[in-house]
Amino acid sequence: MTWNKSPADGSGSAVAVADDADGGDDTGMARLRELGYKQELKRDLSVLSNFAFSFSIISVLTGITTLYNTGLNFGGPATMTFGWFVAGGFTMTVGLSMAEICSSFPTSGGLYYWSARLSGKRWAPFASWITGWFNIVGQWAVTTSVDYSLAQLIQVIILLATGGKNGGGYLASKYVVIAFHAAILLSHAVINSLPITVLSFFGQFAAAWNMLGVFVLMIAVPTVATERASADFVFTHFNTDNGAGIHSNFYIFVLGLLMSQYTLTGYDASAHMTEETKNADKNGPIGIISAIGISIVVGWGYILGITFAVKDIPYLLSPNNEAGGYAIAEVFYLAFKSRYGNGVGGIICLGIVAVAIYFCGMSSVTSNSRMAYAFSRDGAMPFSSVWHKVNNQEVPINAVWLSVSVALCMALPSLGSLVAFQAMVSIATIGLYISYALPILFRVTLARKHFSPGPFNLGRYGVLVGWVAVLWVATITVLFSLPVTYPVTKDTLNYTPVAVGGLFFLVLSSWMLSARRWFKGPVTNLDG
Repeated sequence: MTWNKSPADGSGSAVAVADDADGGDDTGMARLRELGYKQELKRDLSVLSNFAFSFSIISVLTGITTLYNTGLNFGGPATMTFGWFVAGGFTMTVGLSMAEICSSFPTSGGLYYWSARLSGKRWAPFASWITGWFNIVGQWAVTTSVDYSLAQLIQVIILLATGGKNGGGYLASKYVVIAFHAAILLSHAVINSLPITVLSFFGQFAAAWNMLGVFVLMIAVPTVATERASADFVFTHFNTDNGAGIHSNFYIFVLGLLMSQYTLTGYDASAHMTEETKNADKNGPIGIISAIGISIVVGWGYILGITFAVKDIPYLLSPNNEAGGYAIAEVFYLAFKSRYGNGVGGIICLGIVAVAIYFCGMSSVTSNSRMAYAFSRDGAMPFSSVWHKVNNQEVPINAVWLSVSVALCMALPSLGSLVAFQAMVSIATIGLYISYALPILFRVTLARKHFSPGPFNLGRYGVLVGWVAVLWVATITVLFSLPVTYPVTKDTLNYTPVAVGGLFFLVLSSWMLSARRWFKGPVTNLDG
């Protein structure tokens, strides 16, 4: 990878750099004006702050904790320890390709803007429409799944604190859980209504909390446990006894990758924050790559540390245990109970995770709102003139409240069926990754010969890395749509293809019936 000294237009033609009056010495601000946008948001984020938002959304404490049951069910320790690097390695190719494009087009619109510029004039409106809607709905689904996961974890913490399931502890109803979810979203909306300088502080604190939290938990939990798993168990034990009716080890391993891939999602936040980041054509790409790389390292440490405290997988997954089947909570609880006679320490550890998940949701709302702001700025959303309003503190306030409102609505199906809710949030992984892959696909095909990279680029390896990224996204789209239990019934059907296919149908239909007549893709908001 290399660093160029000056940016160039994605079409291959040189454009004049904005003068000092417009952008000063900030290359990102100058580049934004070249791309046709005036500076409306406050450009006050450092490279550390930009990284912090993506790192906080990836949040290994959130993803691994939430889907640890999936990892134990499908392949167990071997799938988690080695599958993490499989997913992590391919995710890095996606991140590198996105970072290269971000360097050339550092705008809050991110992926949908990239698709427009890389697909050529003929396809630009359609490409940006499809990419934009997959991205924004995927982001809303991420916020929904993260904050609902926190509501569920709070339910488990209360259950354990009141005696556990066997001790008659309080198990909150689905209505209480949705109330927790709504309260969390409300607090996130309030925080995201504050100036970007305040959000920057919270973002950096969140990154530090995630980092320190991982190290505390990966050391404390196995150290406290009176019985620890062997290295042979952690690195080689392959769990096939999951009652899912699946007998292929490869199939089981593939399904277990969902834990890793779901966790390593959301790093497009660095792109969506570029209009608020200093020298964004350089610092945006750094934010993407460093967030993925550091998450891979600390995430593996977290997996190892927790898995060394795992002994009885069937019991951890049993709905009749103290945590009601929430495996990682049961691991924490039993580790401290075995040493001290009670699980208070385990509940405190769950509190550390809960705070990390809270900050993950906060950062997710930040990213959502910037995407909604940019997408509506180009007229792609209903009532666009409302959502791209910026208040006196230079915050897209209406987009913030829109994002949390949609996230609340997306969680409501959980009241009727968790299957319906899981189908909804499956878009958080597949839908979002499709939006990642589309601009990369256009970069390695339609724009292969005329793409002009920004300061950060992959040189002659750009096309190769891009193709690997696209093929990986295509692969996981198929793999995570496969049945997870046999025989397949209405209660065990994997609704991921239904949810993602339904989203594609709605987006394509809206294009054919209406948007193709009026949506022209990204438009300039410069005066004159």
